[in-house]
Amino acid sequence: MSYHHTRKAPLRAVAAFAVVTAFAAGCTRGSEAGTASAVADTKAGCPAVLATAKTAVKAAEDVNAPWDGPTTGPKAATGKTIVYVAQSMTNPGVAGAADGVKEAAKAIGWTVRIIDGQGTPAGIQAALSQAVAVKPDGIVLSGFDPKSTAQQVAQANAAGIPLIGWHAVDAPGPSTDPKLFSNVTTKVQDVAKISADWIIGQSNGRAGVVVFTDASIPFAKGKSDLIEKELATCSDVKVLTTSNIPIADASNRTPQEVSALLSRFGTKWTSSVAINDLYFADAAPALRAAGKQGNGAPFNIGAGDGDPSAFQRVNSKQFQSATVPEPLSEQGWQMIDEFNRAFAGKPASGYVAPVHIATADNSGGKSSWDPSGYREAYRKLWGK
Repeated sequence: MSYHHTRKAPLRAVAAFAVVTAFAAGCTRGSEAGTASAVADTKAGCPAVLATAKTAVKAAEDVNAPWDGPTTGPKAATGKTIVYVAQSMTNPGVAGAADGVKEAAKAIGWTVRIIDGQGTPAGIQAALSQAVAVKPDGIVLSGFDPKSTAQQVAQANAAGIPLIGWHAVDAPGPSTDPKLFSNVTTKVQDVAKISADWIIGQSNGRAGVVVFTDASIPFAKGKSDLIEKELATCSDVKVLTTSNIPIADASNRTPQEVSALLSRFGTKWTSSVAINDLYFADAAPALRAAGKQGNGAPFNIGAGDGDPSAFQRVNSKQFQSATVPEPLSEQGWQMIDEFNRAFAGKPASGYVAPVHIATADNSGGKSSWDPSGYREAYRKLWGK
């Protein structure tokens, strides 16, 4: 759902992302200097799982993978107006997707209006009420649960206005309850699996992992459960603990929690994974205070959604090694394409963007994940 959109991600360059590589680089190499048995010790206890994980990670790190989206669709409808209702435009994911919608609307020749819900339930309800009242051709529900605006959604449905969600419900594609023409997001199962595979691969199948989650949000808890299930496929990867910190309390509670975890686990803690990058923004000061290196263990990966501050930490190797970012601009273009299908009476495309892993090695110093090929592909589809 929209759990990762409930708080503005801090822009300070801090975090904990090097878990896996540091472990592989530090501990493994250290023991290689020892006896033959010490060298044997560096072999993973899950060779088959490790090989599969490394293959999956390599594919997810490819920045030149060809566009695999829709290749057929209706030509551009003319003169349409879309209203983009944002959970909060201070939320980097919501704002990034909005930028993609604006760019794509310009390309197809439509008008877009953005109404900011300001991050509060009342604000989001008022924003959607306003959106329905202007009788647009389509409305985007970005970063909030449509069930929190059930009355306004019912009004839009009754008026025949197609609704497209961005991270509005758990799964990508059309939704019957709430009634959405489509919901644009990556698959949580894919994001969870690749995050765990990264840890397995980076640690060479030997890691002590802390999982950061928000158990108060079913979607977040579901994501961390999936991550732990995949980590468990490697016998020498141990989940040391699952740290349950509500996203809303992350800035207050994470530093203290990280200090306690360091005291409790010491060097056994080699890797971390969080359901949202923002935990590493808050973990960084505590890791720094404990004398940890920004590019050392614990190596950290954020399983959503790759906001600019996460890229800043990854690129500068400051307590975050990797992130699994959403292709925000591409998803904005997809939303416009889905509306075009709705207006033509065609079904949704069914396209789901593949997962990607961004690291300092493949990000090119950028602050977002923007795959290539989709702009040209959609223009061609639309005849623009």
